[in-house]
Amino acid sequence: MQSVHAPIPLASPDATCALAARLGARLGPGDVLLLEGGLGAGKTHFARCLILSRLAEPEDVPSPTFTLVQTYPGTDCEIWHSDLYRLTGPDEIEELGLVEAFSEALCLVEWPDRLGELRPETALTLRLETGEEDEARLAHFSSDDPGWEARLEGLAA
Repeated sequence: MQSVHAPIPLASPDATCALAARLGARLGPGDVLLLEGGLGAGKTHFARCLILSRLAEPEDVPSPTFTLVQTYPGTDCEIWHSDLYRLTGPDEIEELGLVEAFSEALCLVEWPDRLGELRPETALTLRLETGEEDEARLAHFSSDDPGWEARLEGLAA
């Protein structure tokens, strides 16, 4: 996996939310965003902000930690937000219908290491790291798909 954008420093939750909205405007059906980072790194906050930026009408966007998957009616496609933390293997992922959603919906996947061989080759990975300040984060984007580099150009602005 190679970096497709220079790391982006995020000074606050608002800066993280703004980046999520800018990225959300560049995503659509069939795009998969894999969200990596430790507990408390901001994966769910980033996903919530991205989802809200793509909804015609704002609605509650809860964490899918216990439901595993939440779906939303996006402006141009359905949005799937999944949290795979509690899963033990790829067979459970297939039961969720997530693999089919990868080709039709915009999918945000927290704890993507649980995907194993089901990890889409064209996915974009966002790894969030905690920064030196309490609420600061550092966003690292990577992918095996070289097309992401052009799609992310100017994202940090």
